[in-house]
Amino acid sequence: MTAIIRRELYAYFNSPIGYVYLGVVYFLSGVFLLTGSLMAGSADLRPVFSSLLTVVMFLTPVLTMRLMSEDRRRHTDQVLLTSPITLGAIVTGKFLAAAIVYTAGISITLVYAATLSFFALLNWAIIIGNYIALLLLGLAFISIGQFISSLTENQAIAAIGTFAVVLAILFLDVLPSFIPNAFLASIIMEISFTRRFDPISSGILSVSNLFFFISVCGIFLFLTTRVLEKRRWS
Repeated sequence: MTAIIRRELYAYFNSPIGYVYLGVVYFLSGVFLLTGSLMAGSADLRPVFSSLLTVVMFLTPVLTMRLMSEDRRRHTDQVLLTSPITLGAIVTGKFLAAAIVYTAGISITLVYAATLSFFALLNWAIIIGNYIALLLLGLAFISIGQFISSLTENQAIAAIGTFAVVLAILFLDVLPSFIPNAFLASIIMEISFTRRFDPISSGILSVSNLFFFISVCGIFLFLTTRVLEKRRWS
């Protein structure tokens, strides 16, 4: 698995993808910090985190679009599928590589918090809660994007498909108001990412909400593994 992680990290930074992702996140987070907090004379980083949520929605497909589709397009997936590495290790290694790059991007918020702590008293519960919420949401999106990437060899289709699914997920909260069936509406609310995200970002780290995002990652990693397994035997 370590070899897979190194291989994927090298691929990210041997191409513009890794640099573009980090550059955009660092630049925009700096703009959000300046306009949302510093210019208002506030040390509250919540505007930065809430704005980064939109950035994550747009940039996650960029991180995941090549994870599986690139190997399929270049036919290097056959080498992986016939290697002694398990399919689970391949999928998990690729996921962790994308997760490392993603985490390196959003961790700039902790640098901002550490710097501001020298000049103001910060609510660290809110900061850590927002960071964990953004991290878990991003990891869930990465697992979904990786699954979609495994279904096609076209990176553009993988990126557009991931963006469409992520957008649909974030708007799940709107559906219950249009559904007359109370039971069905309650099920939709239970799988709402926003409903799980908001308490964590407020510093309330309930086990059920943390488990929800971890479960989403596990489910889509499992599905991606099944796609590779089907391809191996086809």
